Amino acid sequence: MGKKNLTETYSTIKADPQQVHWALFIDNTSNHSAFIENIFGNDVPKPFESFKGLQGGLFSKLALIKLIDEESRHGDSGITKGTDQLLQTMSSGEQKRILLNYLLQSKPQFLVLDNPFDNMDKEFQVQFKAQIKAIAEKVPIIQIVSRKGDLLPFIDNYAQLIGDEIMLLANPIESFPSKIKQSFKGNIPEPLKHISYHDEILIELQNVNVSYEDRPILKNISWKIKRGEFWELSGKNGSGKTTILSMITGENPKGYGQELYLFGRKKGTGESVWDIKKNIGYFTPSMTDKFTGYHSVENMMISGILDSVGLYVQPTEAQLRLAKQWLQLLNMWHLKDTLFHDLTMGQKRLVMTTRAMVKHPLLLILDEPTAGLDDRSASLLVSLVNKMARESNSTIIFVSHREEPNLQPQFKYRLEESKNGSLGKILAA
Repeated sequence: MGKKNLTETYSTIKADPQQVHWALFIDNTSNHSAFIENIFGNDVPKPFESFKGLQGGLFSKLALIKLIDEESRHGDSGITKGTDQLLQTMSSGEQKRILLNYLLQSKPQFLVLDNPFDNMDKEFQVQFKAQIKAIAEKVPIIQIVSRKGDLLPFIDNYAQLIGDEIMLLANPIESFPSKIKQSFKGNIPEPLKHISYHDEILIELQNVNVSYEDRPILKNISWKIKRGEFWELSGKNGSGKTTILSMITGENPKGYGQELYLFGRKKGTGESVWDIKKNIGYFTPSMTDKFTGYHSVENMMISGILDSVGLYVQPTEAQLRLAKQWLQLLNMWHLKDTLFHDLTMGQKRLVMTTRAMVKHPLLLILDEPTAGLDDRSASLLVSLVNKMARESNSTIIFVSHREEPNLQPQFKYRLEESKNGSLGKILAA
């Protein structure tokens, strides 16, 4: 759905002359899922009583997950009419455009925007903010926001959610720390066993082209990734970042018959997916959804050594010792017996990033690891990644739509869209 359709939709919504717009600042201790449930229910918290009884719309990653699940179960999410593409195959930016249009068609009396700019490239953010600004002339907005830079400029009422408690703020600056302390004392622990690999080059793509149903995605991509390098991979929504990552991890069959070399072997010369994956540590926030069991933090760390989802065998003394060293580095040893399920989002991300690194893989891929985090937690995770890059021989690929201010990559690879597919460009770090 294009911008024209959105404009037509919200032009039919009747303006509320008494509308107010709110920003609700959250951090990784905030119970914002309970807030969302309450704002759409009968137990509307102060100071949001004016929204009680109104028909609202929720613009959230959680809403998209439910719709994609519905689509997987029944073949139709109910919101993609007029398109020939499934919701789950769209870029995250296009998914959000479709969701917003769907919500506006119901003519909501208010909108809740739950961290709307996560996983959204800068160019699309500009368009999206202009659309939201036009909508806000007629529809009250509650923006749930974790990152200071994401605050919509037209909002002038502020509150902060601390646990389950809401505190009014005179201005948004009150909700953000003036200085974020970063403390990881000591060096990162050595692995129990180093992976044997003697070539300088880990991954190489030579003039790689990818199309889906005659739609060009990648055009003449050439990228050489060497041992110990720290790369940032960027590009617009839908530019092909996920396609490249899936080729590197061996999961995408589009790599066959091309000049794609993974850990010293050309793709399609008899290697198994396991031969590739044993050299890779990988983390993306959606992985935490797989850990539905009640595993302790210590067991989660050890499961990274064993490449298992949770721990189901008796760990060795060496494994226990290594898990302790990592948790001490993270200042989380006192939480070793805490259930992973009960950690804050920021703590979960630290554990999962470390879990992907615990064996010092030849290649560590971190796909949008700071999405949804508050400024403090994102800065802490970036500090950890920088430390891993400095103190190990692991190659790191950090994927992000957001420019994290403290990230220190050596190299940047950007996908730039063209009508024939995205082109790759190495930028100055």
